[in-house]
Amino acid sequence: MFFDPLYMFILIFGLALSGVFSFMVSSRFKAGQKVRIASGLTGAQVAKAILADAGISDVTIHEAQGFLADHYNPLNKTLHLSKDVYHGTNASAAGVAAHEVGHALQHAENYFPMWLRSFIVPAANVGSNLGPWLVIAGILLMSFQSLGMGQSVAIFGVGLFGLSTLFTFVTIPVEFDASSRAKKRLQALNIVQQGPEYKAVSAVLLAAGLTYVAAAIQSVMQLLYWAIRAGLLRGRD
Repeated sequence: MFFDPLYMFILIFGLALSGVFSFMVSSRFKAGQKVRIASGLTGAQVAKAILADAGISDVTIHEAQGFLADHYNPLNKTLHLSKDVYHGTNASAAGVAAHEVGHALQHAENYFPMWLRSFIVPAANVGSNLGPWLVIAGILLMSFQSLGMGQSVAIFGVGLFGLSTLFTFVTIPVEFDASSRAKKRLQALNIVQQGPEYKAVSAVLLAAGLTYVAAAIQSVMQLLYWAIRAGLLRGRD
């Protein structure tokens, strides 16, 4: 089963899909870096402006290492912007910075999907790592004539992995909502102008959002595979 053609197809398809969207993000980010914003604000200044406009004063902004290593940490209310974003005065920097601030706005407003995502993170991590191994253990038990116990273990593994799939789906509205908030704030504060600036911001944020859609598709395909192997769907051998 470790060389199952179906699993190899799912793995290769998932890697290809992720690769395509990752390349799209990188290329659109680099294209957006060539579009200077008329306001002349750096990514860090964009983040500060949006936070101030929203009345949020307890979020700190830090420069992070790595390409597109930008993220918001709700545990200590810190906003981490990569070097290109932190110092950039272009559409890509403004868009990414505003997107991460969008998560801070969600946190401040107790946006339910973000709360739900944070709540299921521990279980999702366990499920993605342990779930497949439980399915494999269950299959091995079934091969030793322990059908009832083996299938129960396998089904439990599928359920655990399902939590990681749920996480990928909850992440999608969280990310797209943060991007929507970002674009609205950038326009409302006249940080980004209509035309090339706004189009470049939208292109970068859309590509970034599609990477989460790709992750969800890959996770669903893997979940269906493990469900088949556990005997929950037709096709188990």
